[in-house]
Amino acid sequence: MRALQLREWKSEPELVEVPDPTPGPGQVVVRIGGAGACHSDLHLMDEFEPGSMPWNPPFTLGHENAGWVHALGAGVTGLSVGQPVAVFGAWGCGTCARCRVGIDPYCENPSAAPVPSGGGGLGLDGGMAEFELVPDARHVVPLPEGLDPVQAAPLTDAGLTPYHAIRRSWPKLPPGSTAVVIGVGGLGHVGVQILKATTAARVIAVDTRAEALQLAEECGAERTVTSGPTAAEEIRDATGGRGADVVLDFVGTDTTLALGVAAARTVGDLTIVGIGGGTVGVSFFSVPYEVSIATTYWGSRPELVEVLDLGARGLVRPKTTTFALGDALDAYRQLRDGTLEGRAVIVP
Repeated sequence: MRALQLREWKSEPELVEVPDPTPGPGQVVVRIGGAGACHSDLHLMDEFEPGSMPWNPPFTLGHENAGWVHALGAGVTGLSVGQPVAVFGAWGCGTCARCRVGIDPYCENPSAAPVPSGGGGLGLDGGMAEFELVPDARHVVPLPEGLDPVQAAPLTDAGLTPYHAIRRSWPKLPPGSTAVVIGVGGLGHVGVQILKATTAARVIAVDTRAEALQLAEECGAERTVTSGPTAAEEIRDATGGRGADVVLDFVGTDTTLALGVAAARTVGDLTIVGIGGGTVGVSFFSVPYEVSIATTYWGSRPELVEVLDLGARGLVRPKTTTFALGDALDAYRQLRDGTLEGRAVIVP
């Protein structure tokens, strides 16, 4: 079969021929219907080098995957060939307390995982191929009726990641509250939709690009703010001087983190989702009182089930552009150039 593989660090991926996978006991082969191209893949291509991670190339890219069950290994029950499914992308050890409840991204025994601190498309072969081997059937989640694999694929990360970040702050998002989304890109525009679907908060979106702010409005944001020196003041003015109850930073640079601190309300949450490499200093007087600052990574398997339900009901639908497997490099180039709106989905 054809597969888009990262062959070595700091290089462009290559379309190569590899053997079709065969499932062993407890494993599942999924025929891929859609594989999302994620900005984090660009970090793999451009920035990582030997020693950066506990794994190395070559491996097939694609950690946002959905399709149909193609083959079942011995002992697998509850799934059938031809069934539409999504693939939960973080693969932990399966036996620690976190993995047992589906929180594989925070696995406490990563050395016992199929690949330490990784998964399909992150150290092991992912879904930018005709088939993907999933090493444990528990990572295969049936799709609800009304959701096809192309729609489902980006929900496994671009939906799940903001959903988890927002869900943990639900108690701070009642009627009368305000949530700020910084960065209305591939994850941020989905974050706006999730806020509108699951909370009563008013949503303010921040970005440097007019087209991104337009997308935020289409997704339900009540107000948009152009990122710049006056952005925090505009947010405070819009909230009666109080600031935002929850700030979700989908960029994560020094500039956006500083904005998050300046715009946050006392007893609020500042959640860093973007991996832009920025830092924020924390001292007694540097942030509003009782502001909680946290980073998040992906989400849990039960949360993925919830996200897929939102997708099937039309409440959360990432804006997508599809590309053939042979055109996947073009998708990544558009992603790198900032000309791609929403998410790219590779269809083998």
